[in-house]
Amino acid sequence: MYPKLDKLQFTSTGNFFLIAGPCVVENSEMPFEICEHLLDVTTRLQIPFAFKASYRKANRSRVDSFTGIGDRAALEVLKAVGKKYNVPVVTDIHNEREAAEAAEYVDVLQIPAFLCRQTDLLEAAARTGRCVNVKKGQFLSPEAMVHAVDKLRHFGSDNIVLTERGATFGYQDLVVDFRGIPIMKQNAVPVVVDITHSLQRPNQPAGVTGGNPELIETIGRAAVAVQADGIFMETHPDPANAKSDGANMLRLELAENLLSTLLKIHKAAR
Repeated sequence: MYPKLDKLQFTSTGNFFLIAGPCVVENSEMPFEICEHLLDVTTRLQIPFAFKASYRKANRSRVDSFTGIGDRAALEVLKAVGKKYNVPVVTDIHNEREAAEAAEYVDVLQIPAFLCRQTDLLEAAARTGRCVNVKKGQFLSPEAMVHAVDKLRHFGSDNIVLTERGATFGYQDLVVDFRGIPIMKQNAVPVVVDITHSLQRPNQPAGVTGGNPELIETIGRAAVAVQADGIFMETHPDPANAKSDGANMLRLELAENLLSTLLKIHKAAR
């Protein structure tokens, strides 16, 4: 079962689908560069692809952290990327007002993990008619995500995705419990594994999130082996100089080799 997006037939190949892009719209050029590269790779590998970038980052640790280039400017960039490359576009929303606004520009509204229990936000997202991707809270069991699905369905959405992105393991670490993938699939929705945010080292004293990007392939291998429907990852041409979440991003040039490996495992497991 796959999300229903007019621009993409996710069921056309039988492969997992990919949601990928930079953490945030850093400028008006980079999203096009990243999307073009990923679309070229996924087209050749026959992996259905949706482009992701946040138009604004609301959950930054420090007051001086980069949050975006301006809401309207970033949304216009995302709309232009989707139009130029004819791909679905995913972005985060943080409050009820943003749902209707962002829905005018993108195809998928993403609910950040920290906000996955916010009923008003889920209602606002559902009422736009857009596909809604809910990231599982770091503080929630996979069984508890049934309530997010029930809320969205109650408010009229039948186009729902759930994303695993790790559970809090102490103060500054996350761990992925892969038993949660089949558990969340019991809700009859596609389940995605976020293979980059799952490797964050949050709450660092310096106010900048750390990460273990050398383990991205490890998490990805496990995700496709347990038959996750999709893979989510953030990627950047130069993660060391990314303006958000660089410590756990995949370097863009490594995307093809990673996806090729994951595709082989996915097919073998299937």
